[in-house]
Amino acid sequence: MEGLLSLLVYAVLFYFLMRFGCGSHMVHGHHKAEEKKSNNDVFMDPVCGKVVADNEGYGELVDGKLFRFCSKSCLDEFDNNIEQLSKKPNKFIVKEEHKNEA
Repeated sequence: MEGLLSLLVYAVLFYFLMRFGCGSHMVHGHHKAEEKKSNNDVFMDPVCGKVVADNEGYGELVDGKLFRFCSKSCLDEFDNNIEQLSKKPNKFIVKEEHKNEA
């Protein structure tokens, strides 16, 4: 009987936390998607030099730097020469009005 009572207490606590606490934004959509910062960085493929948007191609994280690649073959070439190619710049600084051109 004591086990059933503790189960009911935890179930009620879980219900209230999900209904009104940390889980409520998942169901009701109260998360603020418009407040998320826009992450439209523009990257340069270190192998071929093409411009790659952050939502295109392939990516690899090396020493805390994200490198983006236009194709799988460029990613493979990067993996073969990682010591040399990881020293290249990985990102462009693009003004806001030019982000749509990439």
